[in-house]
Amino acid sequence: MVKTAPGQRGPQLRDRRPDGLGARAMRGATVVLGGQAGKAIIQLASVVVLARLLSPSDYGLIAMVITVVGVGELLRDFGLSSAAIQAPSLSREQRDNLWWVNVGLGIALAGLVCAGSGVLAAAYGQSSIGPIAQALSLTFVINGCATQYRADLVRQLRFVRISAIDVVAPAVALTLAIGAALLGWHYWAIVVQQLAQAGVTLILLVLSARWIPGRPRRDAPIGGFLRYGWNMVAAQLVGYLSNNVDNLLIGLRFGPVALGIYSRAFQLLMTGVNQVRLPLTTVALPILSRLSDDTVRFGDWLCRGQLMLGYTLVAALAVVASAAEPITAVFLGPQWAAAAPILRLLAIAGIFQSLAFVGYWVYLSRALTADLFRFSLLGAFIKITCVVVGSTGGVVGIALGYAIAPAIEWPISLWWLSRRTSIPTRQLFGGAYRVLAIASIATPIAWFVVEWGSSWPAVPQVLAAFITVVATYALAGLLVPRIRRDLAGVIDAMRLVRGRGESA
Repeated sequence: MVKTAPGQRGPQLRDRRPDGLGARAMRGATVVLGGQAGKAIIQLASVVVLARLLSPSDYGLIAMVITVVGVGELLRDFGLSSAAIQAPSLSREQRDNLWWVNVGLGIALAGLVCAGSGVLAAAYGQSSIGPIAQALSLTFVINGCATQYRADLVRQLRFVRISAIDVVAPAVALTLAIGAALLGWHYWAIVVQQLAQAGVTLILLVLSARWIPGRPRRDAPIGGFLRYGWNMVAAQLVGYLSNNVDNLLIGLRFGPVALGIYSRAFQLLMTGVNQVRLPLTTVALPILSRLSDDTVRFGDWLCRGQLMLGYTLVAALAVVASAAEPITAVFLGPQWAAAAPILRLLAIAGIFQSLAFVGYWVYLSRALTADLFRFSLLGAFIKITCVVVGSTGGVVGIALGYAIAPAIEWPISLWWLSRRTSIPTRQLFGGAYRVLAIASIATPIAWFVVEWGSSWPAVPQVLAAFITVVATYALAGLLVPRIRRDLAGVIDAMRLVRGRGESA
């Protein structure tokens, strides 16, 4: 047998050629985004309904556990899903070995969390945390079993199946969670939701993939995958810890109620943000991996991805930043009013994070995980410093620090990446500055409109902010030729999605 590793080509599980890649990528994006739209509706329903059935303290207790348990999820994956997706070739035996590694890590981490649950409860001073951590540790085992099944579907570009699973599983989980909440189970309703979603996802992935892992094989080396995964998981751990230092500080200093309010604002924002970032990453990673040696096409797709994020996601975040109060009232209810200023600051953070997000695609698609880890250390230092300093101003101060950090980090991230590999740096900076300029104009105008209509009901205020932002973007397109070309490119991409454009 020919031995293979990431970056080498082997004799089995051959990939499709990248002919017609543009059209295929866009069709894949259509399917994934369509599925994510359904998932977003379900997640939004989860936020809206459960926020009215459960208390901030319930969410705070779960957030305390998730902040710590989330570290285990990164170790459980160990970057092996991305390693399998980006590898030019993956034999069946290697895939089986990766499955066993993920399952073994899941079992080990579940045992570790169960053993340390008492220490975790003592650290937060909340006795309820121990049983919650023990129950959620089961997700390590379930997700460990599911990791390579999902990676296999992504490698095959079977986005219809993936999208269907990503809709059905959370729908079933939400139904069970609502039932548990109505029965008065309090925070256990969220635990039920997490376990149900993981379990249903695993069942559907196994049925879709139609393969059963064989026994581990020594003659199918996975050392290259582990090296890729180690660098990636190290970077992810650094990023995760820096991204969650806000939750950790709030939980330790201000208690479960404050953390519950903060976590609901964060979840409300990320429900929408992830529905754009994650599916685009699902589509972009295998495509860019296949174009990694074609500098021109790689750069073209990278710039396309940035503009798609900039003229969709950043525009939506501008609406959130300008209308945080009515959005909080509509989706969470008046009892969550304290989340509004936090939501506004987190939306601003999301704008800057989106400007640099394409860099993450480059690191993964070109297997630059060691460089990603090194930059993550710098990013973590910036974020932790900003959040710790901001914590002197309470929960809102922490949110402010969280917003300032990516504003400092994103230009550094593109410069750093340009020193490690070939990317169209000037075009990426130019596109980012145009996106940021429009958002900087649209957000305060929309905020003024919302304030002017403060006596209106919440829904008309949100609609007014949306219309104002859209009108600002349209006017910018009419007055500025370069922005008009950007918008035309986004529209062309959408036409390509529907099969009317040309393949890349």
